[in-house]
Amino acid sequence: MATSISATGFTGGFATSIGGEDYAMLVKSVPNHVRVGKPVRLAPMMKNVNEGKGLFAPIVVITRQVVGKKRFNQLRGKAIAVHSQVITEFCKSIGADPKQRQGLIRLAKKNGERLGFLA
Repeated sequence: MATSISATGFTGGFATSIGGEDYAMLVKSVPNHVRVGKPVRLAPMMKNVNEGKGLFAPIVVITRQVVGKKRFNQLRGKAIAVHSQVITEFCKSIGADPKQRQGLIRLAKKNGERLGFLA
């Protein structure tokens, strides 16, 4: 069943075109063994995404190498805890609610990342 063009215009329709010779040729041109598999996921890398970024990153990296990773992480944890306490006391003194306090702590973390303190 082929479509034809007559003097009055196009005869046949979409169904006759797809159902006709064109469809058979289309089906033959597409291999039937093509399969789409699951996307390949790369293994997660244990790497600090902030390393090397920010103004203070080189100082942080050198300090970590000098004092050792374990001791450095202990010092960093203490510094973060003290900074959070300072933010909490500030929020109490100005009457900020806990939601605002949490927002300030998140802002401090973002700024620390940007400046390289978390490298």
